Amino acid sequence: MFAFRESHDLDPGPADGGARVEVAFTDASLDLQEGDRIEDVLDELGGLLDVAVARASQVHGDDVVTVDADDHDRVPVADGLVTARRRTALMVRVADCVPVLLADAAAGVVGAAHAGRRGVELDVVTRTVERMRALGAADIQAWIGPHICGGCYEVPEEMRTEVAALVPETYAETTWGTPSLDLGAGVAAQLAAADVAVTVVGGCTLEDERFHSYRRDGQESGRLAGLVWLS
Repeated sequence: MFAFRESHDLDPGPADGGARVEVAFTDASLDLQEGDRIEDVLDELGGLLDVAVARASQVHGDDVVTVDADDHDRVPVADGLVTARRRTALMVRVADCVPVLLADAAAGVVGAAHAGRRGVELDVVTRTVERMRALGAADIQAWIGPHICGGCYEVPEEMRTEVAALVPETYAETTWGTPSLDLGAGVAAQLAAADVAVTVVGGCTLEDERFHSYRRDGQESGRLAGLVWLS
């Protein structure tokens, strides 16, 4: 079910009461695509983790929503989520895009962002960091989850030029010599510019069948998830 799962104290302060940050990325054994069964799957996942799972209707934008005690069950239109609420797992879902999890345990604030090509252009990860800091976060750690790599994400030359003009680190070439974008490198650069420490969780979704990939499987593709929560 999980390709990656870790717990981190992240140097919690004395006022925090010992919060732990939990981060996880699911694998292809679990499909979190929207559909008739999504609520059942989320109930199963939430029961396993002993959390409420909060998600968004992702639209490749840069809107960020704060999840609080009163509205964690609603599904807002957004590509970034933040919360200071414990035992509420923020979830983003991808099938080649970049899932980004963020946390400051000392401040008791976590965030999650869905960064596809358009989200990288709009810098949704920085918008998410800014919203976390508005809630009191200072020393933020990020985890970049499995996504399509720069060696596989082929795009037209014009698109590569347009995106790289905004985020130069995205400029890449496929392993077969055609224009591509490295969205993970772009996200990492944006986080570094926002003074956020980054851990990259390996895995190209197209190459590695442990993960769902729209580029590989088309409409039949499922969705993997990145989840972050405070215990």
